[in-house]
Amino acid sequence: MKKSNRHRSKKIGMAPGSLVHVGEVKTAQPAVSIFRFAKDQLSEHTLSTETLASLALPDAGEKLWLNVHGAHDVALIRQIGQLFHLHPLVMEDILNTDQRAKVDQYGDYLYIVTRCFHYDAKKMEIGSEQISLVLGKHYVLSFQERATGSFDPVRERLRTEHAAIREQGADYLAYALLDVVVDRYFGILEQMNDAAENLEDLLLRKPNAALLTQIHLLKRASMELRRAVWPLREVINSLLRNESAMFSPSTVLYLRDVYDHTVHFIESLEALRDLLGGMMDIYLSSVSNRVNMEVRALTVVTMLFMPATLISGIFGMNFEHIPWLADLDGFWFALALMASIASLMGLIFWRRQWLSRG
Repeated sequence: MKKSNRHRSKKIGMAPGSLVHVGEVKTAQPAVSIFRFAKDQLSEHTLSTETLASLALPDAGEKLWLNVHGAHDVALIRQIGQLFHLHPLVMEDILNTDQRAKVDQYGDYLYIVTRCFHYDAKKMEIGSEQISLVLGKHYVLSFQERATGSFDPVRERLRTEHAAIREQGADYLAYALLDVVVDRYFGILEQMNDAAENLEDLLLRKPNAALLTQIHLLKRASMELRRAVWPLREVINSLLRNESAMFSPSTVLYLRDVYDHTVHFIESLEALRDLLGGMMDIYLSSVSNRVNMEVRALTVVTMLFMPATLISGIFGMNFEHIPWLADLDGFWFALALMASIASLMGLIFWRRQWLSRG
């Protein structure tokens, strides 16, 4: 939170729509790639900032996908915004990489924000990058903070001859990009579930404070993931209503599948949180049980020595006449009595299973 506030302080005193990058710089050199495709044709190439100015907008029947790796370059975002007539607030939101998932309508195009996640298994932390999509009638613009490989499956589908994705419109391409982003969430969830299962096995065998710390880290990661993904559910639901008419009826059917996946992911995440909460209860119960066992062991030892303490105290009283005091074997009689009573009590404790760990 402190880091986010420090980034946001860059915009203090600036007017809405002012272009300044807010967030971390996650790639050194921005890269721009272009896909132009139709039913039976495809061209793919990269652009530099010098050649971007000469980029031609898609013709009728042609679709264009422009992808940017490195959403921190203000000059590049401004150049693309001018080329596609993007609103200043859209360009501002692209440069502000600390946003939650949302969708905004600007005349003849939609602006969609979602997030891509990655899980650090060693630190048990969730990291994320903002993905911004601009959907027009014949084009899709995507902006990523760095190259994550999220869109590689879509690129492979476009490179396949006679692929169905080439026959569809730009709205279907936007759906495909959202779909691969949501599908990657389940890979993150699988890693977190595996970590939770390993922690549960260790917890049942030998609970310790280090495991409790790891459970807390994993629970915090699941909460961060839920907080980031929950708004996406409303974004997909808004796209399903299709109030902007940017999606064809056939594509809306596919969006329903993305919505179902999002709901399924959130439900699975809730199950993971319940599992982690149960693990914390198991840890606390194990610690409490271990303390009870230690207290019981100390109690048994104390009770075994109490008769000996009582007998020695009686024979140590300052009386002139005490049984066995003048007897030559009185000392051994007293020891035998102490041992007999302790043995009898030990047998009773054993029969009641007070001497066992269970």
